[in-house]
Parts: sequence; structure tokens; C-alpha cells
Amino acid sequence: MGRYSRLQEIRRMDPARDCAEILRLMSQYEFPWDYRQGISIAFLRDYGVPRISVLLDRTQEFERNGQKRYDDTVLFGYEMAAEGFESERARAAARHLNRIHGRYRIPNEDYLYVLATTVVGPKRWIDRFGWRPLCAQEAGALAEVGRRMAAMMGIEGAPDTYEGFEELLDAYEERMFAYDPANRRVANATFRVMAAWYPAPLRPLVARLSLALLDEPLLGALGFPEQPRWARAAAVRLVRARSRGVRLLPARPRWLPSRPRPRSYPFGYELDDLGPHWAQNRPLESLPMEKS
Repeated sequence: MGRYSRLQEIRRMDPARDCAEILRLMSQYEFPWDYRQGISIAFLRDYGVPRISVLLDRTQEFERNGQKRYDDTVLFGYEMAAEGFESERARAAARHLNRIHGRYRIPNEDYLYVLATTVVGPKRWIDRFGWRPLCAQEAGALAEVGRRMAAMMGIEGAPDTYEGFEELLDAYEERMFAYDPANRRVANATFRVMAAWYPAPLRPLVARLSLALLDEPLLGALGFPEQPRWARAAAVRLVRARSRGVRLLPARPRWLPSRPRPRSYPFGYELDDLGPHWAQNRPLESLPMEKS
């Protein structure tokens, strides 16, 4: 398989009909590392909004179980897309996710914003640092995935296009980004989780480079200072050097997909393992599409 053969395959697909398959090819074959980085940035953007970070700080989920909280979020997305968004597997994951969120009074616009970060975050990262930019079909598939997740979770007002998600995200951040001590606490807890993935001697450097890749509005909202020019330049050069190397590699073979390897579940997991332990005591409710 040539390096761009899978891109040609994706370009022949329909983003609305084939969104789950396009997402699978993007996240498991074309850009597995970059897609995860985009999702990680999406995590951090959520913390720039005090209304969101105060709730997360109050639950203490990231402080006490940061790795599990990260793994669970990634796995929920994987479960909902693994067999297509119309599958019972996807619906079961959505019911369980709604059961967890149902404990809290979360405004619809906050749900929309968090969803938008998972659509926009991966594309912006890949377009900036990936071994190639996303094509129109991939961007459309990301938007369709966001729209379908919104429908399953009962989130109202989800845009129909990628551009709509991007406009929603930018407008929300301009209005809602502000510093709060809770932002910094939740961000620090998340950085500790991410730094722990690397050998101890590398962790200070990883933390410095991670901060250097964040934009100034986000840094300010999280309570971190603007990073030195040398650190920003070094971080960008390092990530782009990686991408140039990846571009020279052969395409990932179909028998070797990059699937989630959650550190919290070395022996596998069941759907009920995801989320806080108290979630199992809450009733499961039908999805909005199942009630009509």
C-alpha cells in the first residue's frame, strides 16, 4: 500500500454515510498519535472555562483518578464509533455516558462546546503538525461524528458542518475563557497524568514542550505564563520533525490498527468499568432517539 493510497480511499467515501469508517482510518491508521494529541488539547481547552473546570475540580476525578478519567473519555469515544453510530454497542455507550452526566446540571452550551473541542481539536492539530493535512472528507466526517454524538446524548443545536463547529468553539472561547484557580488545579492534574507516560528524567522537558505548544488565550485561562520564544520554536520544530519522518514511512498495514491501550485496564474492560463507581447505581434511560 502506497503512503497516500488510504487518502485516495477516503476521498471516495461519503462523510455522512461513512463517518465511522473514515474516523477509524484517521485515528487508527493515518494519524493515531496526532489524533490523540488533538484530543488531549481538547481536554485542556475545556479547563479554560471556569464553569466547566469548577465542576471537574469539585468532583476530584482528575486529582484522584486522573489516568482513569483520561482513559474513560477516550474509550467512550472508541466504543461509540467502533461498530458504527447506529449499532447497539454505540447506543449502550451513549446510555452509560448520559447516566454519568445526568447527575450534574450542565448547560447545553457547555455540552456543545466540549463536543466542539473533540471535532476541532484533532483537525487543527493534524493540519498544523500532521504528516499531511486532513482532506475535506475527513473534516466532514469529524463534523458528522460530532453531530451524531450530539443526537445520541440529547445535545441540542449541533452544527451540520466542520466550519460550524469551528465558529461555535471560537465564539464560545472568546466569551467564556477566563482564569480561575480551579482551571489551574485541573490542568496540573492532567499534566501530571500525561507526564507520567514518559521516563522520569524526561518529564520536566515534556511539560515545558507541552506548554509551549498551547496558544496564548488558553495559557492565560489556565494560569500559565506565556512560554519563551525558544521553547515555542523548539517544540514546533520537534513535532514537525517527527511528522517529516512519519511521511517517509510506509502506510500502516491493515492488520496493525492503532487501538486504545488504556493504562487503567491492563487486562481489559467492560462498559460498566468506565466512569465513576457510583454511576452503576443510577438508572439507565433511553436515548432521545429511542423515545420518539
